[in-house]
Amino acid sequence: MADLSQITLDSASSTPLYKQLADSIRSLVSVGSLRTGERLPATRELAGQLGLNRTTVSAAYEMLEQSGFLQGHVGRGSFIAAAPEMHSFDWETVLPPLEHTPAPTAAVSINFASSRPAADSFPLEQFRQISQQVIDSPEAAEILQLGSSHGYAPLRHYLLEQSRNSGVARDTDDLIITNGCQQALDLIARVFFDSATASQSLLVEDPVYHGLLRVFLRAGANIIGIPVDEAGLDLNAVEDAIGRLHPRMLVVTPSFQNPTGATLSLDRRKRLIEIAQRAGLILVENDIYSELRYTGKPLPTLKQLDTSGNVILLRSYSKVSFPGLRVGWIVAPRPVIARLAGAKQISDLHSDQLSQAVLLRFAESGELARHLTRSRDTGAERLHAAMSACSLHLPTGSTWTRPEGGMSLWVELPAPLLAENVLARCEQRGVSYLAGPLFSSRDAHRRGLRLSFGGLAPQQITRGIQIMGESAASELAAIRAEARLEPVAAVV
Repeated sequence: MADLSQITLDSASSTPLYKQLADSIRSLVSVGSLRTGERLPATRELAGQLGLNRTTVSAAYEMLEQSGFLQGHVGRGSFIAAAPEMHSFDWETVLPPLEHTPAPTAAVSINFASSRPAADSFPLEQFRQISQQVIDSPEAAEILQLGSSHGYAPLRHYLLEQSRNSGVARDTDDLIITNGCQQALDLIARVFFDSATASQSLLVEDPVYHGLLRVFLRAGANIIGIPVDEAGLDLNAVEDAIGRLHPRMLVVTPSFQNPTGATLSLDRRKRLIEIAQRAGLILVENDIYSELRYTGKPLPTLKQLDTSGNVILLRSYSKVSFPGLRVGWIVAPRPVIARLAGAKQISDLHSDQLSQAVLLRFAESGELARHLTRSRDTGAERLHAAMSACSLHLPTGSTWTRPEGGMSLWVELPAPLLAENVLARCEQRGVSYLAGPLFSSRDAHRRGLRLSFGGLAPQQITRGIQIMGESAASELAAIRAEARLEPVAAVV
């Protein structure tokens, strides 16, 4: 077995530890210190040797396997792969660094890591019937042709009319269909943070959805995190950041924010509009969860409160119907939509028209409204199960948010527990979640974690959080045992 105990890593470096470890192993391969076919230590063993979290070692091994340096064999371990022939093109020297997204290190039966609706609640029979209607319709041939970058015209008109009737869109606004909210964020990053403006500052919530961070980091934006509390974004911190940095844009999820579940209060919404208007700040409102309100009164969107036209609104069918169809949309002033459509044409020409046509008919038939009513009922049950289980099973000193809707809540573990260390124990028992550092550009929130409950049955939620509590207790016991074994300096 390969001896990797002499590898040294720099915890103060801006390079993540898993990447440092992967680079170190790759270097040992390149100089011949590790030979083809040699087995690497198990993740737990190497973590112990180097004083690392097991998930860090797993992430390094996964990166090496994806790049061809390792071959994993179930039940046998990870082995150095055969070196490429000398005449082979060396892709590693020309490709950018591989981006890593944490994945469970073992089989997971209770997955709190994915923010998605429950598959067993999909009205599949109605969906099959409506899909067949669209395929059998006279418009089918046209739907299967190339379409407009703005989106399938009948769906655009339907959504724009809905937006205007609800006071979301004004006469000067337009709408573009996107491949879900993720593409909407990507298009906005492409348009507003090009090479000439990439160094400009972007304000985001902290913690914030990790997919948003990755999009704008890749665009080169200078990301500034703004703290979030139970009432949403800290507006004093927003004003301070505006005064110091003169940011170009702020991206905010006012309703049931991902990952905390927090909702921006009405007073803060109004004040945020005033702040943005005074500063000439572009507001991007990510409004994909507001339909999933289980208790309390609905609040107006920022776009509805806006009087100056500086708000760009993002919405999506993904969280309220079928996430696999990838249909979202942007409502914004016409000049903005025109630029976004140009960027989309370069990216993918247009979104899939068949999905758009099916979702339009699904909405017009009333099935979407009925499905949404059922989703709210089941969502309320799942949220109640999550908060009850947190009260019963999480260790003393834990705190968690208490959202009125959405799909996630945020947990803070008490010191000295770290969410990544507890996660390693949870995954051994088939439970996974996302740890806090993933949701920050500053590698913060080491004790925080996101619990996404939307796709799990109540009994799974309860059992999963019980296992989390037991894993936290085991981790705490190990920490205390290690502390007792620490040598004490002699007093002379």
